[in-house]
Amino acid sequence: MARYFDMIAVNVSERSGLTFRSFYFEREGNAFLNATEGATAISRKLSAHIDIVTCKCAVDVQKRVKTAFVLVTKKSEKGSSFKYSLLALRSSHRLEPCIEFKLPYQMKGKVSILQGPTVMWSHDNSVSYTSPLAEGVRKIPIQMSKCLFGELPIQKGQLFALGLSEPPLDNHSPTLGYLFEGGQAFDGSLVLPHPYICITQCMRVLTADRVDGVLRCAVIAATSNQQLVLFENGTVKDTCEVPFGQAEDIQMVDTGRNGCLFVVSFKQGHVCAIWKETFQVSSCWSDVDSAHVDDFLGCGTEQILLIFRNKGMSSGPLKKFIITDLCGISYSCGQGSEVLKASPPPQENSLLTLQALESRLQSGLIVLQELGREVRVKDRVLQQSIQVLTDVLSGRETVLSQPEEEGLVALWDSDEESNDETLDDKLHETPALSSRPKIDKLWHRITEEQLVVGLILTADTSGVSLSLLTDQVFWLPARVPSTPTLTSPSSGFAFSEPAAKRSRQHIASDDFSAGRLAVTAVTKLAPLLTSGCVKCRAMLHFAEKAEAVFPGSGPTTAVLHCGEVSLDIRDLCQKPLLQNPQIKTDEVREDLLSLLTVLDNSVLRIDSPDYSLGDIDGWIRRKEGFKKIDVSPEYLLLDSPGSSAPLLLRWHQISPFQGDLSIHGSQLQMLQFLDSMLSYLPDSCFVQPVKRARSQSTAQKFASALEKEVLSLREGLSSLLCVKDEEERNEGRAGHGETPDSGSAEDLVRCCREAWQQNVEKSRLRLNPVVDAGRYREMVKSISQVKMDSDLAALWELNQS
Repeated sequence: MARYFDMIAVNVSERSGLTFRSFYFEREGNAFLNATEGATAISRKLSAHIDIVTCKCAVDVQKRVKTAFVLVTKKSEKGSSFKYSLLALRSSHRLEPCIEFKLPYQMKGKVSILQGPTVMWSHDNSVSYTSPLAEGVRKIPIQMSKCLFGELPIQKGQLFALGLSEPPLDNHSPTLGYLFEGGQAFDGSLVLPHPYICITQCMRVLTADRVDGVLRCAVIAATSNQQLVLFENGTVKDTCEVPFGQAEDIQMVDTGRNGCLFVVSFKQGHVCAIWKETFQVSSCWSDVDSAHVDDFLGCGTEQILLIFRNKGMSSGPLKKFIITDLCGISYSCGQGSEVLKASPPPQENSLLTLQALESRLQSGLIVLQELGREVRVKDRVLQQSIQVLTDVLSGRETVLSQPEEEGLVALWDSDEESNDETLDDKLHETPALSSRPKIDKLWHRITEEQLVVGLILTADTSGVSLSLLTDQVFWLPARVPSTPTLTSPSSGFAFSEPAAKRSRQHIASDDFSAGRLAVTAVTKLAPLLTSGCVKCRAMLHFAEKAEAVFPGSGPTTAVLHCGEVSLDIRDLCQKPLLQNPQIKTDEVREDLLSLLTVLDNSVLRIDSPDYSLGDIDGWIRRKEGFKKIDVSPEYLLLDSPGSSAPLLLRWHQISPFQGDLSIHGSQLQMLQFLDSMLSYLPDSCFVQPVKRARSQSTAQKFASALEKEVLSLREGLSSLLCVKDEEERNEGRAGHGETPDSGSAEDLVRCCREAWQQNVEKSRLRLNPVVDAGRYREMVKSISQVKMDSDLAALWELNQS
């Protein structure tokens, strides 16, 4: 249970010192009772005058406990210096000196005591601080005005000063922050915007973290405009008008399930409480001497203790106070009632709670409706399956309902006649729901020993992916395709799919000139041909709006059979793609999409801080061999006879000094082109890769590598154990061929005992098998190589993240 401490500077007989008292709250008597009291001498001279500068509870780093500290001052006899002492109230109820220092001036303005303990103050635009580890008074090397002090809750906590640099520093924000522990300056606008520094009277950092080396924090501040402002990462997020001015301190109260409160204390004895969730004033009090936050009742949550003026300290315990959390706990004395008062939460807070509960009930009802529908569909499918099995056993003909009637989507049609339907009939099929995409064309290309399948959809479709399904279920090895972009970034994304689909790679790009969307999938050609598979079904996965069935529910994943792709031997003898890039036809656009899908993509950021880059696009166009692709003019094609694959380039000018270069081609082609380009660029420019979102295939490669590692370990151990078992069986057959020379009973018993002992020894060896050292070394070498490949895949995935 927390206690309340009070300290008074007095003259005790012939010495000047401090007296202190601690009180604890008794619920039954509804009063604060005196727990301990004591006194300590500061000076033995009668002429010495002791003043209390400030009192504060802070964390003692060495003791690792929250301790009450009091800073006192004593003026020298000549008046030329001031002696300051920081005293700590220990658990032994004694005031012990913690820090002592002298100053040639008297502290004026706000003095802060924060964790350490550390005393911080400002004087004539200079910020000073001292602590037990500082070994005296220290000044920061930066002059500041309008200085504020605070603590960043990062790891062990970091103390900082925030203000306006005097004079302004070059290449720095006018709002400057300084970390005391590391001695580093930082951009203060990350904590408070520059216009708020001059009007902020007190502040409190709620949360803080470092993301990619940049400070991210949430701050609450009270301004001279009678406002409480919430900042996130240096940006105003919310404001609240407060009824008083001249704020001195902000405290936060954790009331448990009911949320948090901000308690703001003002100079004229006013205090107000603001709910953190609604950011509105809840209660106000006046004629308050001090406000405290702690668990005074020992109930596990925090309460507000308000000590009102004229509390009668000289006659005994506190006479006028209130303990409350504004959520049902309220004890008061000298405020018109001596009994427990229960105050309900604010009306607006109750309304928000009811709205949140109503929203949760509605979402829960929708989830229950969806689950009920799924259960009914599964029951009907199971009943039909049982009926089909019964009819097959009885020799009766079965009539099945259409999948659309059951709200299902068929992955493929079992009827052979449905497979012979024309592609045009399927492409122009009217969807049952408006969210189903419309398919205009299905096409495919063979390039670089890979099969590329593409779909042309309407432009208003989003959230699509494409997979290929073969007649024989097996994995189609696929590589990571780069994201092709004709005139805008990719708009497609993938969903989780049923296990029946064994391979999918998706690419989506917008072509606003034609008002259509292209989706592509790519896989290696060799597994299809070696398995005898010459047909592939194209399955489109898309986000289907479920509002027509369940209002308010989110999108669901649907699958649409778009047709089949047949491989012909003539396709293998196709000419290279983009033979004539100067014409505008659908075939040229499909060739471009195919190349963007299969070619490796690298995006490089080119920066020139000293000189402008010039006409990079014109230089590339003038370079020998490059041709403009008319269907997408921002792309340039280099198809030289000596290279095995074409090279695609796209230059995007961000500013006269910066731009992005997209290169679609092999690593060797990229290096050769960059070597030629660097001779044109200014010497001061530098090139660096642009980090892109991790593609899906990096995770697939990592998973495949791990799977191969596990299979190699299992197969290696199995082969070792199988060889060992074969050797044991051969030894067993040789041993069983031995028979006793005589047929006496003793020889038979001896032979049976030896056979039993051999079986026991074999059982023991099976539990602790001994294998051949040579085969074991070969297995370890093979597994090490596989594990190295999986480590490289893991490193590649980590670099892509």
